[in-house]
Amino acid sequence: MELTKEEELGLKGEFGESLQTAYRILVATGEATNAEKLIPIKWAHLSGVNYNTIGDAGEEFLAKLAMNAKVKVMTTVNPMGFDFDSVSKYNLSEEFILKQKSIADSYKKLGVIPSFSCIPYEIFDLPENGTQVSFAESNAAIYANSIGNLKTNKESAFSALASALTGKSPYSDLRIDDTPNLTIQMKIDHPDELAFGMLGYFAGKVADNAVEISGVSDMDRRQCKSLCGGMGTSGRCGKFILGNQTSNTEKIDFDKKEMQKIHDELNTSDKGDVITLGSPQLGLKEIADLSWLLRGREFTKRCMVFCPRSVQEQARNLGYTNEIERAGCEILSDCCTCLTPLVDKNEIDSVTTNSIKGAYYLNHSNEVGVNLKSLSQIISDETR
Repeated sequence: MELTKEEELGLKGEFGESLQTAYRILVATGEATNAEKLIPIKWAHLSGVNYNTIGDAGEEFLAKLAMNAKVKVMTTVNPMGFDFDSVSKYNLSEEFILKQKSIADSYKKLGVIPSFSCIPYEIFDLPENGTQVSFAESNAAIYANSIGNLKTNKESAFSALASALTGKSPYSDLRIDDTPNLTIQMKIDHPDELAFGMLGYFAGKVADNAVEISGVSDMDRRQCKSLCGGMGTSGRCGKFILGNQTSNTEKIDFDKKEMQKIHDELNTSDKGDVITLGSPQLGLKEIADLSWLLRGREFTKRCMVFCPRSVQEQARNLGYTNEIERAGCEILSDCCTCLTPLVDKNEIDSVTTNSIKGAYYLNHSNEVGVNLKSLSQIISDETR
């Protein structure tokens, strides 16, 4: 891989151990993906924030890194394990709380914006079309490529962090060629967000780097995010293009039979002990919609609503949270349904959610049962 003189010096350790490590990660990633060079990026979004996922080794690595390194580009971060405002309500160990605080503090010392959100595209202005970014959160990478007209690969936690520290990323894969190799023909009439999540999950399994989707004329915000979240969960696909069946790619159908297969895989319980909404986290429009849908209604069981802190603050100023909390919801910031220690298999047997991404991680990581329903069905079945 061709490097500039500055990049070669960084790789040799001339700018310190932290940048040397970062360049080693980028070069190894670049060689594995046949990159010809590194290119500048303008924004990095990092994963590897939840203590549940990175553990002691990750916490110690970040603490050491933060002693002598700073990010070079705008850098935002994924959700952590819990909301510090409500952590006392949960049975979390003191060690977990302290380790999570250490991780958050390390990112702040590195110069990272403490966004703690998996939907950075909803809380920050997007740069101009074609801008190169480096996103490790899978749904955000797919949204950036497909809707935001940006360019990123589905980065790993390490490669995105290395990009944040150097301002560079390997020029490979979707950065060079985002031509779909497959067209999926949507055959579901009047699909809700759950159907779009299943479509994304299906696409992630069968497509390569990019996929064309035909038979979809329009999506609302909830449906679009559900599609991105499902696609990012099941495979390598990092971009979708809405088409009209004119391409020469191989075509396969996504119909009721395929949707039922996914539902059977992820729906592992007939009911949930608790409801979770927000994977990806809910944005302001979704919070407003939820407030309207819950008018005069109240949940019959506990409901956890996950959104970015900036969204919760806006929603409170606009009065949206009043109706949501009156209906019995707990609104949590800085964390997400996925991989949260707030859903403990020792206390909760099953969860009701409308998220395909959430369902996958609740099943496989939290090891609890999942009852999959659309938001409209949840409100119909679980409120009075």
